[in-house]
Amino acid sequence: MQSFAHFSLFCASNLRVMKKNIAIFASGSGSNAENIIRYFQKNDSVQVSLVLSNKSDAYVLERAHRLGVPCNVFPKEDWIAGDEILAVLQEFRIDLIVLAGFLIRVPDLLLYAYPDKIINIHPALLPKYGGKGMYGDRVHQAVVAAGEKESGITIHYINEHYDKGDTIFQAVCPIFPTDSPDDVAKKIHALEYEHFPLVIEKLLNEK
Repeated sequence: MQSFAHFSLFCASNLRVMKKNIAIFASGSGSNAENIIRYFQKNDSVQVSLVLSNKSDAYVLERAHRLGVPCNVFPKEDWIAGDEILAVLQEFRIDLIVLAGFLIRVPDLLLYAYPDKIINIHPALLPKYGGKGMYGDRVHQAVVAAGEKESGITIHYINEHYDKGDTIFQAVCPIFPTDSPDDVAKKIHALEYEHFPLVIEKLLNEK
Protein backbone atom coordinates (compact mmCIF):
# COMPACT_ATOMS: atom_id res chain seq x y z
CA MET A 1 0.00 0.00 0.00
CA GLN A 2 1.38 3.43 -0.92
CA SER A 3 0.24 6.24 1.33
CA PHE A 4 -0.39 9.51 -0.51
CA ALA A 5 -1.65 11.49 2.48
CA HIS A 6 -0.56 11.03 6.07
CA PHE A 7 -3.43 10.64 8.49
CA SER A 8 -4.26 9.22 11.89
CA LEU A 9 -6.85 6.48 11.60
CA PHE A 10 -7.65 6.82 15.30
CA CYS A 11 -8.35 10.55 15.02
CA ALA A 12 -10.17 10.21 11.72
CA SER A 13 -12.43 7.50 13.10
CA ASN A 14 -13.34 9.52 16.16
CA LEU A 15 -14.10 12.63 14.12
CA ARG A 16 -16.33 10.69 11.76
CA VAL A 17 -18.24 8.49 14.18
CA MET A 18 -21.23 10.85 14.31
CA LYS A 19 -21.53 11.29 10.57
CA LYS A 20 -22.24 8.87 7.75
CA ASN A 21 -19.05 8.30 5.84
CA ILE A 22 -18.46 7.92 2.12
CA ALA A 23 -15.40 6.40 0.47
CA ILE A 24 -14.79 7.24 -3.18
CA PHE A 25 -12.86 4.89 -5.47
CA ALA A 26 -11.44 6.62 -8.56
CA SER A 27 -8.77 5.96 -11.17
CA GLY A 28 -8.52 9.20 -13.13
CA SER A 29 -9.00 12.94 -13.05
CA GLY A 30 -11.64 12.88 -10.34
CA SER A 31 -13.96 15.69 -11.42
CA ASN A 32 -16.97 13.70 -10.20
CA ALA A 33 -15.17 12.94 -6.95
CA GLU A 34 -14.43 16.63 -6.37
CA ASN A 35 -18.04 17.54 -7.12
CA ILE A 36 -19.24 15.00 -4.54
CA ILE A 37 -16.71 16.10 -1.92
CA ARG A 38 -17.69 19.75 -2.32
CA TYR A 39 -21.40 18.92 -2.17
CA PHE A 40 -21.09 17.12 1.16
CA GLN A 41 -18.82 19.73 2.72
CA LYS A 42 -22.06 21.63 3.38
CA ASN A 43 -23.78 18.63 4.95
CA ASP A 44 -24.04 18.14 8.72
CA SER A 45 -24.71 14.40 8.61
CA VAL A 46 -22.72 13.03 5.64
CA GLN A 47 -19.15 13.52 4.49
CA VAL A 48 -16.59 12.09 2.10
CA SER A 49 -14.04 10.61 4.49
CA LEU A 50 -11.70 8.74 2.17
CA VAL A 51 -10.54 8.55 -1.45
CA LEU A 52 -8.84 5.39 -2.71
CA SER A 53 -7.21 4.81 -6.08
CA ASN A 54 -5.35 2.14 -7.98
CA LYS A 55 -3.09 4.69 -9.72
CA SER A 56 -0.41 6.77 -7.99
CA ASP A 57 -0.57 9.44 -10.70
CA ALA A 58 -4.38 9.81 -10.72
CA TYR A 59 -5.25 13.50 -10.46
CA VAL A 60 -8.13 12.61 -8.13
CA LEU A 61 -5.48 12.26 -5.39
CA GLU A 62 -4.41 15.86 -5.84
CA ARG A 63 -8.03 17.00 -5.73
CA ALA A 64 -8.67 15.04 -2.53
CA HIS A 65 -5.48 16.30 -0.91
CA ARG A 66 -6.36 19.90 -1.76
CA LEU A 67 -9.82 19.47 -0.25
CA GLY A 68 -8.50 17.88 2.92
CA VAL A 69 -9.79 14.35 2.31
CA PRO A 70 -7.45 11.47 3.27
CA CYS A 71 -6.42 9.40 0.27
CA ASN A 72 -4.45 6.24 -0.40
CA VAL A 73 -3.15 4.29 -3.37
CA PHE A 74 -3.29 0.51 -3.40
CA PRO A 75 -1.36 -1.59 -5.96
CA LYS A 76 -3.08 -4.14 -8.15
CA GLU A 77 -2.37 -7.10 -5.88
CA ASP A 78 -4.16 -5.38 -3.00
CA TRP A 79 -7.22 -4.76 -5.16
CA ILE A 80 -7.26 -8.44 -6.07
CA ALA A 81 -7.03 -9.61 -2.44
CA GLY A 82 -9.04 -6.80 -0.84
CA ASP A 83 -8.13 -7.40 2.80
CA GLU A 84 -5.93 -4.31 3.30
CA ILE A 85 -8.52 -2.12 1.61
CA LEU A 86 -11.28 -3.57 3.77
CA ALA A 87 -9.26 -2.83 6.90
CA VAL A 88 -8.94 0.85 5.96
CA LEU A 89 -12.64 1.11 5.10
CA GLN A 90 -13.54 -0.37 8.46
CA GLU A 91 -11.18 1.99 10.31
CA PHE A 92 -12.95 4.93 8.66
CA ARG A 93 -16.39 3.48 9.46
CA ILE A 94 -17.43 3.71 5.83
CA ASP A 95 -21.18 3.49 5.22
CA LEU A 96 -21.22 3.78 1.42
CA ILE A 97 -18.62 3.19 -1.31
CA VAL A 98 -18.98 5.32 -4.43
CA LEU A 99 -17.18 4.44 -7.67
CA ALA A 100 -16.44 7.57 -9.67
CA GLY A 101 -14.41 6.65 -12.73
CA PHE A 102 -12.94 3.56 -11.10
CA LEU A 103 -11.62 1.24 -13.78
CA ILE A 104 -10.81 -2.04 -12.08
CA ARG A 105 -12.98 -4.74 -10.59
CA VAL A 106 -13.96 -4.41 -6.95
CA PRO A 107 -12.78 -7.53 -5.08
CA ASP A 108 -15.36 -10.06 -3.90
CA LEU A 109 -14.26 -9.49 -0.30
CA LEU A 110 -15.60 -5.93 -0.47
CA LEU A 111 -18.78 -6.97 -2.28
CA TYR A 112 -19.58 -9.38 0.55
CA ALA A 113 -18.61 -6.89 3.28
CA TYR A 114 -20.72 -4.06 1.78
CA PRO A 115 -23.86 -5.62 0.26
CA ASP A 116 -25.98 -2.95 -1.47
CA LYS A 117 -23.53 -0.34 -0.23
CA ILE A 118 -21.32 0.02 -3.31
CA ILE A 119 -22.60 2.13 -6.19
CA ASN A 120 -21.28 3.12 -9.59
CA ILE A 121 -22.18 5.71 -12.21
CA HIS A 122 -22.12 4.67 -15.86
CA PRO A 123 -22.15 7.23 -18.72
CA ALA A 124 -24.97 5.60 -20.71
CA LEU A 125 -28.43 4.17 -20.26
CA LEU A 126 -27.75 0.62 -19.15
CA PRO A 127 -28.15 -2.11 -20.22
CA LYS A 128 -26.97 -0.40 -23.43
CA TYR A 129 -23.26 0.29 -23.83
CA GLY A 130 -22.16 -1.44 -20.66
CA GLY A 131 -19.75 -4.22 -19.81
CA LYS A 132 -16.01 -4.65 -19.43
CA GLY A 133 -14.00 -2.04 -21.30
CA MET A 134 -16.95 0.29 -21.83
CA TYR A 135 -16.10 3.51 -20.04
CA GLY A 136 -15.53 7.20 -20.75
CA ASP A 137 -15.04 8.24 -24.34
CA ARG A 138 -15.46 4.67 -25.58
CA VAL A 139 -19.10 4.82 -24.52
CA HIS A 140 -19.76 8.20 -26.12
CA GLN A 141 -18.11 7.11 -29.37
CA ALA A 142 -20.28 3.99 -29.47
CA VAL A 143 -23.44 6.02 -28.81
CA VAL A 144 -22.68 8.43 -31.65
CA ALA A 145 -21.64 5.65 -34.03
CA ALA A 146 -24.95 3.86 -33.41
CA GLY A 147 -26.95 6.98 -34.21
CA GLU A 148 -28.71 7.00 -30.86
CA LYS A 149 -31.26 9.76 -30.27
CA GLU A 150 -30.65 9.83 -26.53
CA SER A 151 -28.14 8.83 -23.91
CA GLY A 152 -27.73 9.54 -20.23
CA ILE A 153 -26.41 8.24 -16.93
CA THR A 154 -27.16 5.15 -14.89
CA ILE A 155 -26.42 4.99 -11.17
CA HIS A 156 -26.49 1.38 -10.03
CA TYR A 157 -25.38 -1.05 -7.34
CA ILE A 158 -22.45 -3.22 -8.32
CA ASN A 159 -22.11 -6.97 -8.19
CA GLU A 160 -19.69 -9.59 -9.53
CA HIS A 161 -20.43 -8.64 -13.15
CA TYR A 162 -19.56 -5.39 -14.91
CA ASP A 163 -22.55 -3.00 -15.09
CA LYS A 164 -25.06 -5.71 -14.15
CA GLY A 165 -26.11 -4.50 -10.69
CA ASP A 166 -29.61 -3.23 -10.00
CA THR A 167 -30.38 0.24 -11.34
CA ILE A 168 -30.97 2.98 -8.76
CA PHE A 169 -31.48 6.00 -11.02
CA GLN A 170 -31.29 7.10 -14.65
CA ALA A 171 -31.33 10.53 -16.28
CA VAL A 172 -31.65 11.13 -20.02
CA CYS A 173 -30.30 13.74 -22.44
CA PRO A 174 -31.04 14.13 -26.19
CA ILE A 175 -28.43 13.29 -28.79
CA PHE A 176 -28.60 15.25 -32.05
CA PRO A 177 -27.24 14.10 -35.44
CA THR A 178 -24.65 16.88 -35.31
CA ASP A 179 -23.33 15.88 -31.87
CA SER A 180 -19.76 14.62 -31.62
CA PRO A 181 -18.57 12.28 -28.86
CA ASP A 182 -17.19 15.36 -27.09
CA ASP A 183 -20.60 17.02 -27.26
CA VAL A 184 -22.18 13.92 -25.74
CA ALA A 185 -19.52 13.83 -23.03
CA LYS A 186 -20.36 17.40 -21.99
CA LYS A 187 -24.05 16.54 -21.67
CA ILE A 188 -23.26 13.42 -19.66
CA HIS A 189 -20.92 15.28 -17.32
CA ALA A 190 -23.63 17.85 -16.65
CA LEU A 191 -26.03 15.06 -15.66
CA GLU A 192 -23.41 13.43 -13.46
CA TYR A 193 -22.62 16.64 -11.59
CA GLU A 194 -26.30 17.44 -11.10
CA HIS A 195 -27.61 14.04 -10.01
CA PHE A 196 -24.85 11.90 -8.49
CA PRO A 197 -24.52 13.77 -5.15
CA LEU A 198 -28.31 13.95 -4.78
CA VAL A 199 -28.74 10.21 -5.31
CA ILE A 200 -25.93 9.45 -2.85
CA GLU A 201 -27.55 11.69 -0.24
CA LYS A 202 -30.95 10.07 -0.76
CA LEU A 203 -29.49 6.57 -0.38
CA LEU A 204 -27.72 7.45 2.85
CA ASN A 205 -30.83 9.12 4.28
CA GLU A 206 -32.82 5.96 3.58
CA LYS A 207 -30.34 3.61 5.26
